Amino acid sequence: MARSTVHIAAMIAAGLTFACGAGAEEFAPYTVVGDGIPASLTGSPGDAARGRALVLARTTTCILCHSGPFPETRFQGDLAPDLTGAGNRWSVSQLRLRLVDASRFNAETIMPSYYRNDGLVRVGRNFAGKPILSAAEIEDIVAYLATLRD
Repeated sequence: MARSTVHIAAMIAAGLTFACGAGAEEFAPYTVVGDGIPASLTGSPGDAARGRALVLARTTTCILCHSGPFPETRFQGDLAPDLTGAGNRWSVSQLRLRLVDASRFNAETIMPSYYRNDGLVRVGRNFAGKPILSAAEIEDIVAYLATLRD
C-alpha cells in the first residue's frame, strides 16, 4: 500500500511539473516561523478568484487529491483531506507553508512541495531546481483556501 501511494505521488508530481509553466521563476525568499510562513511570497495578497481556478485545475493542483465545496466539479480526489473549512482549520500562514512544503508537517506525505527545489527525488532533468507553482500562484491558492469556512 505505501509503495503504491508513493508511486501515485511521484506520478502526480511529475504531471504537475509538466503541466505548469512556473518553472522559469526565481524563488522568492521566505522565512518559516513556527508552523507557517507569515509573509506573502510576493509581498501582496493573492487573488482568491484565480486561486479557485487553480484549485479546480485538474491537470495542476488540489482537485487531483482533495475534494471540497465544489458541487460543479465531478470526480474530486479522495487521497487527501476535504478542503471544506480549510480557512477555519488553518491560518493563512499555515496554508502557505502547507503549499510550499507539506513535508515539514509529515515527512511521508504524498502532497508535492509546490514551491521547493531542494532535497526532492524523481524530478525530471528539465525541471530540476524549479518550483511547480509560482509565488503568485501559491498566494492565489492561499487567498482562496482562506475563504473556505464552515
